[in-house]
Amino acid sequence: MLRGTFHALVLAAVLATLPQAAEAYIGPGAGISAIGTVVALLGALALMIVGFVWYPIKRLRRKMRAEKEDRESPSV
Repeated sequence: MLRGTFHALVLAAVLATLPQAAEAYIGPGAGISAIGTVVALLGALALMIVGFVWYPIKRLRRKMRAEKEDRESPSV
């Protein structure tokens, strides 16, 4: 009984994921909005990478440069 139910669920899942013909139309307004959304998402991901990777490296380089200048400057 359980085996038959499992096979029926697997068959239903496979049939639900098979591609079917889609008779739909996306107007130009919706298409441009979708493109804008994708561009905004890619921009947000790029800024996230810059924020989490580049700025800490930039601060570390600035700190190392300041320490080097402190060592090179003559003490009074």
